[in-house]
Amino acid sequence: MQILITNDDGVYSPGLAALAEIAAGLGIVRIFAPHVEMSSAAHSITSARPLSYKSTPLKDVEAYRVNGTPADCVALGIHQWPETRLVLSGINLGSNLGNSVWPSGTLAAARQAALMGVRGIALSTPGAGEEYDFAALKPAVLHVLEFLLPLERLALVNVNFPNKAPRGVRWTRQSVRHYDGKIVPGHDPLGREHFWFTVTPIEDVEEGTDRWAVESGYVSLTPIRLDLTDEEALVRLQAKPTVPA
Repeated sequence: MQILITNDDGVYSPGLAALAEIAAGLGIVRIFAPHVEMSSAAHSITSARPLSYKSTPLKDVEAYRVNGTPADCVALGIHQWPETRLVLSGINLGSNLGNSVWPSGTLAAARQAALMGVRGIALSTPGAGEEYDFAALKPAVLHVLEFLLPLERLALVNVNFPNKAPRGVRWTRQSVRHYDGKIVPGHDPLGREHFWFTVTPIEDVEEGTDRWAVESGYVSLTPIRLDLTDEEALVRLQAKPTVPA
């Protein structure tokens, strides 16, 4: 099986290297990843300039760095390697839970794969920094991938690992909570005004959600769909049409 690896932390991320090493035991691996960090790039696509890629020396794997977004990397990688059957995105340095699935470049890369008819799996951990112990996480990642691979009807899955050795694995739904959304002004050392956008959640965590699972020590597996239609609202509105004939 041909497996394309990408991320949004950049081609030199230790999480990318760890994922490629794990995936090498499951199939033929090739990396197409951003040349710089592209965290929170969401599903942006480069359209105002051409894309290019260059071979990048990484240990024991064919790798390329792309001057584009995570979604760009997947689109270009699948174009150059049409035999791709699976796209793995990660392992991200930082969880992608709840409302974070919207700005996440990690999940967007997996979603781009699903849009192109290729299975996509996004993998994230709450760990951050170059010193994160990916060696300790590898058995759990391999276990999850071996569990998910036979489930071929799952086109897109968001996987989040807890900070410690997991207690188990749980199927979850996305945690949707409101945030304060405050703008906090400040000044840089030169006195120039700048702003921070805060995302402190208002509601408590709901049991059965991705955030609940990770905070409880489980691996969260959330199946994601591409169709964003609000089905309940659609049925209600179609029953009482208010649009002109």
